[in-house]
Amino acid sequence: MEELRLETVLAALADPLRLSIIRKLLLESEAYDHPCGWFGIDRPKSSLTHHFKALREAGLIRQRQYGLERRSRVRTEDLDARFPGLLALVKSWKPGAP
Repeated sequence: MEELRLETVLAALADPLRLSIIRKLLLESEAYDHPCGWFGIDRPKSSLTHHFKALREAGLIRQRQYGLERRSRVRTEDLDARFPGLLALVKSWKPGAP
């Protein structure tokens, strides 16, 4: 948790696609983790791999390997402890809103 850096987290969230991925994970957090295909994002697999890697390296998500797929989950406990209120802002963000 101490390795989480605000500038790194904010840089990862600055991309609208990554922000929407984190928001969707937060809104659907009752299931433990989700495969990349669950998001329904119409992008090449290499592009999605890049975005999930950026989120993982920024410390926003954890990923588990299940066979050939990786499943993702937001590190809510760590992020809430380190940056109180940040995930609440992300969760309340409305895509396309000013």
